Amino acid sequence: MHVEIWSDIACPWCYIGKRRFEAALAAYEHRDEVQVTWRSFELDPTAPREREHDGATHLAEKYGTSRDEALAMQERMTRAAAGDGLEFRFDLARGGNTFDAHRLVHLAAAHGAQDAMKERLMRAYLTEGELIGDQAVLARLGVEVGLPEDEVRDALATDRFAAEVREDERTAERIGIRAVPFFVVDRAVGASGAHPPEALLELLRKAREVNPPIPVATAGETCGLDGSGC
Repeated sequence: MHVEIWSDIACPWCYIGKRRFEAALAAYEHRDEVQVTWRSFELDPTAPREREHDGATHLAEKYGTSRDEALAMQERMTRAAAGDGLEFRFDLARGGNTFDAHRLVHLAAAHGAQDAMKERLMRAYLTEGELIGDQAVLARLGVEVGLPEDEVRDALATDRFAAEVREDERTAERIGIRAVPFFVVDRAVGASGAHPPEALLELLRKAREVNPPIPVATAGETCGLDGSGC
């Protein structure tokens, strides 16, 4: 069974969805037969390496709300994350472009460390306040998860894995993915959103039993290209 997960590193619901999927996979009877692949998705491909304003100001501008309302949104997200054992620090988070970070995830996949790299990048952004649009930061994080330093620096200095990131994004467009996280099992069954572990476990079980066209569950929380969710 092959599970592909489209997500962005700078997506709070994607990190929550990762934890919930991990809980579902741990409870799945055939978890040893499951291969997981993280697919690239950029919520804001035009983002600079570092945003000029902090996250609350950016949210307020995006939604046309006050800064206080944006801070309240972040507080609700922080509480939701805590329920899944995650610590979000929006007061530290530094928004920026995630394209190079996605390339690094592809490099990690070539070394069998894709999940570890994805986890490290999400924690760096959402918990530690690291600037994930900065190549020096990315190089350090790549080495932390065991990637060869020379390969990390070479990949970041060139356009290595850029084509793979773009192919993931083209596939997402063909499938109709407009918000993440988005889970696809064997290109046959899909679910949109950070569903509870029980729902994701049911997705895995159904995918093993049947092979229908992709039904999309829409109740889960997502971050979308239209600015919805986070």
